[in-house]
Amino acid sequence: MSILEDTIRKIEAQQPKEHSTVWCCGEQLKDILRDNPSLAELVSRDLENKSMSIVECEKKIKARSDEIHKKAGGMSCGVSPLEAEDIIRKFYGLPERGEKRKNYHSNESGEVVNLADFF
Repeated sequence: MSILEDTIRKIEAQQPKEHSTVWCCGEQLKDILRDNPSLAELVSRDLENKSMSIVECEKKIKARSDEIHKKAGGMSCGVSPLEAEDIIRKFYGLPERGEKRKNYHSNESGEVVNLADFF
């Protein structure tokens, strides 16, 4: 089994059966990884940490939605797929959309470190 397939299975194990916002977060994360499989190893390690689960990631998207909702004066609102992707990428320490993976590695606390910053 490839690291990508293994990571997708980890995501699916964390996804609820119903199509909730957590489920959507997992689907979007899988799409990001399918588009750039070199990121799967980093996400795989993160998913083993409860504080880095897709449930915790979805909470970041919900917080942004709540912020928009408050600014809109209680009117209906949503987070666009592109903004949700940006939040997911930031949460997991992934490069921005279109940016290729550089020398990104996680330290013991799960924080992503770009090794090029040290040179």
